[in-house]
Amino acid sequence: MAETTDQAGGSEAAPQDYLRLDQQICFALHAATRAFGGLYRTALRDLGLTYPQYLVMLVLWEHGEMPVKQIGAHLRLDSGTLSPLLKRLEAAGLVRRERSAADERSVTVRLTDDGAALRARAEDVPRRIAGATGLPLAELADLRGRLHALTETLDAAALDGPGCS
Repeated sequence: MAETTDQAGGSEAAPQDYLRLDQQICFALHAATRAFGGLYRTALRDLGLTYPQYLVMLVLWEHGEMPVKQIGAHLRLDSGTLSPLLKRLEAAGLVRRERSAADERSVTVRLTDDGAALRARAEDVPRRIAGATGLPLAELADLRGRLHALTETLDAAALDGPGCS
């Protein structure tokens, strides 16, 4: 692979190599996400949860009762994606959805006793996933922090729009 020198004196891939799949950060993140998905499928099977349902439960275990809109904001999901997840969790007896008396447009979600009790069974999931990565906890924490920072940067870039500096 041909290399050029950037302004800081470091090496970078030649422009013709930028379109290689193995040079795409988005694909590396996508592949890692799919690999995590497989791990979570196995780890969550005994809990009867899918990964997206697990994320909803994490939010409710952490924050308690809240409006659907707030759950969506925590998970970066719109109501069209979130509503079917909540319906399945409600059918499984893990959550209850109720319309707000003050605002009929707002639906509040709360854990049932079974949903709250499931938390104890789920406590081992993060340890299993962390162990499967083969990375020390400090490196995982650093990676998570860097991914959060990257997400914030990309969100800001999306707000700026194309061609904006």
